[in-house]
Amino acid sequence: MIDLRQYKSVVFDCDGVILDSNVVKTEAYFRTAKNLGATDAQALALTDYHVKLGGISRYHKFDWYLREVLNKPATEDAVQALLDEFSRELEVGLMECAVADGLQTLREATSQAKWMILSGGDQQEIRDLFAKRDLTKHFDGGLFGSPDNKDVVLAREIANGNLQLPALFVGDSKYDFESSTRAGLDFVFVSDWTEVPHWQAYCTEHKITVLDNISQLLA
Repeated sequence: MIDLRQYKSVVFDCDGVILDSNVVKTEAYFRTAKNLGATDAQALALTDYHVKLGGISRYHKFDWYLREVLNKPATEDAVQALLDEFSRELEVGLMECAVADGLQTLREATSQAKWMILSGGDQQEIRDLFAKRDLTKHFDGGLFGSPDNKDVVLAREIANGNLQLPALFVGDSKYDFESSTRAGLDFVFVSDWTEVPHWQAYCTEHKITVLDNISQLLA
């Protein structure tokens, strides 16, 4: 049983936690590569790397893809072409994917805490999406994403007083656990929509509390 009343802040990852969007993003990586001339093998290399590095910025993934898979220089223009195509591929899927059950009830149960989104996704894209889907109202602590990584954002928001401890991070990736632990936050792993392979063994090894989804925080 997690006592939510102890927390001054609750930080949520977006994909796989608030939105059932992990599969949407994985498919978008594959189509982006294919649309820009990749072979199936090259596109699969990008999607495999994306899944392996859940929660890491797309800027890093496309930089890696250009250098390591295509053997091309990761110029600003080349990365931007991939980013633009990826955003186009994502837009429709993100508007249609499911929102986690129990969000409003959980918000009411944690009225003492600031809520924040911290995603590996593009910050402006998340802000636009949450506005369109009427989700921004829940997150009075702000909506944050790449190009800044999660370690940078957590350190900055703690330093400026926006993110107050004790705080809880709710995520679905290894990087969520690692970055939140480095910043001194408690962590809960939600498993229903995760793409992390062998997550059960990882959570057991690191003694991580696992819930199916965010509605179980109210159990």
